[in-house]
Amino acid sequence: MNVNKLNNLLELFFVQYQNQNEKNILLSSLKETNNQFSWEKTFLSIKKLADEIKKYTLKDDRCLLISENRPEWFISDLAIMLSSSITVPAYTTYSERDYDYIINDCKPNVVFVSSQEQYNKIKNIIKKNNFIKKIFSFENLDLDEDKYLNINKLFLNLDYNDKNIPEVDLVRKDPACIIYTSGTQGNPKGVILSHGGILNNCEGALEILRPLISDQTRFLTWLPLSHSYEHTVQFAQISVAAKIFYAESIEKLVKNMNDCSPQVMTAVPRFYQNLYQKINSTFNKATGIKKKLILKMLDLGSKKLNKQKLSLFEKIVDSILEKLVRKKIKAQFGGCLKTFVSGGGALDKEIGTFLNAIGLPTLQGYGLTETSPVVSCNPIHDIRVETVGPPFKGNEVKIAEDGEILVKGENVMLGYWNKQEETEKVLKDGWLYTGDIGIFENGYLKITDRKKDILITPGGDNISPLKIENELVNSELIDQAIVYGDNKPYLVALLVLVDEKKNISEIQIKQEIEKINNNLGRIENIKKFFITDEKFSIENGMLTPTMKLKRYKIIQKYKNKFENLY
Repeated sequence: MNVNKLNNLLELFFVQYQNQNEKNILLSSLKETNNQFSWEKTFLSIKKLADEIKKYTLKDDRCLLISENRPEWFISDLAIMLSSSITVPAYTTYSERDYDYIINDCKPNVVFVSSQEQYNKIKNIIKKNNFIKKIFSFENLDLDEDKYLNINKLFLNLDYNDKNIPEVDLVRKDPACIIYTSGTQGNPKGVILSHGGILNNCEGALEILRPLISDQTRFLTWLPLSHSYEHTVQFAQISVAAKIFYAESIEKLVKNMNDCSPQVMTAVPRFYQNLYQKINSTFNKATGIKKKLILKMLDLGSKKLNKQKLSLFEKIVDSILEKLVRKKIKAQFGGCLKTFVSGGGALDKEIGTFLNAIGLPTLQGYGLTETSPVVSCNPIHDIRVETVGPPFKGNEVKIAEDGEILVKGENVMLGYWNKQEETEKVLKDGWLYTGDIGIFENGYLKITDRKKDILITPGGDNISPLKIENELVNSELIDQAIVYGDNKPYLVALLVLVDEKKNISEIQIKQEIEKINNNLGRIENIKKFFITDEKFSIENGMLTPTMKLKRYKIIQKYKNKFENLY
């Protein structure tokens, strides 16, 4: 498929639809096994839902989408595009304050919710905003029927004779979605991504996937579709005419892999950390000959990964280990896995080496929401675990004098919604200033540091520490605070108490932190903290002349104390 000739993401779907057996299953829920959509049913459902959305929207109106991963998510996303509107995905884990900000910022005409649980989170916000004209749901809601529509009721009466491909008046520069990501000043920023930007990513993904795809390649998806990474992955899946399975939950991921035997799976570092710990724990319990086989497999697997030449004897041993050990490991994950793809944060070198050595190929990539989101990725034939691979075709990457990674190309965002000043800070002469520091090693990009004040969790979530710090210092107990937790399983904080409160008990402080956590999203919660008596000041070098925290300097000073909280 020549993706660079397509005008929009709907064309991508329609072209593939015409090339497929329309009765083949495209979308499958592993939570509700009877919730399946064939290519034909998906096509007709998108058309019917788009006609309904058009009753309430004009071109470029926003449609908010709050749902767990399921087939209806994909159908709603494409139906919104077909109605010439813009999808605004939102995490189901947001706090009410986050929803309130996003709804008032993008002013959606239409809101999609999966269930009563998701509707309850925003019902008070909806009541006070008269610009929301319709609520669509994926399940029945406890509401008057004239106020909402369960889209699955629409799909009960599809016109199976209506096979005409709709005309789509969208070009590559048109916005496809607005994905909110944490802003350095606290409030989320809406990143406007174009149809061409996501198609450009699909073109790069095809280069990576081409050696791995077969007839109806099976993908398992679990990272929230509201995340820019998984949102684009769904179009990469369409590019290869995949069969898409939606996982039940992260807790049931390994079970779900056995349910559907995926060949390709994209995930974030948190998943690979858990996998590494689980497998390594089993390996550590092994004794005798079993232990020797495991150690030999890791040794030879690492050698192959590092392009070290194996002797004839080592090659024979490695082929035996392939059957005796690696095959059994693969069987635990469905038996058909050709590769994992890691993105959304830094993958630890030791974990990447380990997974590749035991026969679970793992390709690390790099990107950010503002680049649709992928910039680069390791290819399957030449994995270099300390790097994030060569840049995708169609985007230009260079290193600035201070080491910052700059990206230029169609994949770069159109800008931040309603934030011209913030857009101009990061987009200069067509180059996106990523805030990441890196170098090139033989054509492969390597990330060495981060310039911007954004924390990225192992789950791939972007978190603004400033937003949380503002919440903390709003407390009558806390004078100053620093939040820490880049690439960590949870967030921790350094607190400086108000002078008059320095003698209060730790229990009181914990209760105060719990109250603050209730106003934050789940991933923003502070799990642990420590207290210092020394205030941050200009005199001790912890504040700038304009009274801003010198975050890097403070973290360096208290690094050991932060790390001791994990």
